[in-house]
Order: sequence, then C-alpha cells, then structure tokens
Amino acid sequence: MRADHLSTTFGALADPTRRAILARLASGEANVTELAKPFDMSQPAISKHLKVLERAGLISRSREAQSRPCRLEARRLQEATAWMEHYRRFWEESFDRLDVYLDDMKRKAKGHARKE
Repeated sequence: MRADHLSTTFGALADPTRRAILARLASGEANVTELAKPFDMSQPAISKHLKVLERAGLISRSREAQSRPCRLEARRLQEATAWMEHYRRFWEESFDRLDVYLDDMKRKAKGHARKE
C-alpha cells in the first residue's frame, strides 16, 4: 500500500459531507440528485465532493442512460482500516504494559507501607 493512497483517503474522509455521502452509499447506490437531497448545497457542489471521493477510490460511478449512479468501493477503506488497526494494537499493548506496571507499583507501595 502506498502512502499517497492513505493521504488521499484520509483527505477525502476529513470532510463531514463526504463522510455522510459514504454513509448513504453504504446502503446502496444512488445518483447525484439523491445524494444532494439531505444537504443545503447545489448539485455542482455535491459533484465536487463526489470527484474527491472518486479520486480517492472510495466510490465509483457508472453511466446508465441519463443517470450516473455512484457506489461505495470498500478497498481504500479497508486499507485505511488496516493502517489504523496496526496503531490500535500498538496502543492497546502499551496500555496493557502500563496497567501491569501500575499494578506492580501499587503492590510495592502496599508492601512498603506494611513494613513501616
């Protein structure tokens, strides 16, 4: 996986409108008009968001007669999830080690207090 894919994916996901579009597409394909309905913005503005998502590989668009339905593409999201999962495991292991250390410190403090 190339780092520029991650940058493009996270850049596309940084905008709440684009995340909402992806959430909508998770339930099935939709055209630009359908995707624009919940937003207070023009179809050209929605189209710009769709271009960002398409460049990031998060959606694909096809042509059916006059319509251009959009669909969610999971591969880039899977790559981003795999990248984040690595760091989630790192932090969980770090916190587990910290818990063990703190428990050890508490036991030593109790033992030291009893001796006095």
